[in-house]
Amino acid sequence: MPDAPLTPFPCTACGKCCRRVNASPETAFLDRGDGACRHFDDDSHLCRIYEQRPLVCRVEEYYRQNLAAIIPWDEFVRINLAICEKL
Repeated sequence: MPDAPLTPFPCTACGKCCRRVNASPETAFLDRGDGACRHFDDDSHLCRIYEQRPLVCRVEEYYRQNLAAIIPWDEFVRINLAICEKL
């Protein structure tokens, strides 16, 4: 039976998380040396490899593969939105 669809993560594409990849062990490998993701375009504020971005950047897919058995989606979204606010 396929997984039920998740309500999409309410990302506003502000780029704040892309500018702070060094702040998390899960995304530190993307750091270009200044804390920002090596795929983040400073001019457009968009991801240059969005369609091929790493799993950790694919919020819903990452959640399904790594966290669905641990935490409900709504709680995961609430926690991550709180982190977004702090960024």
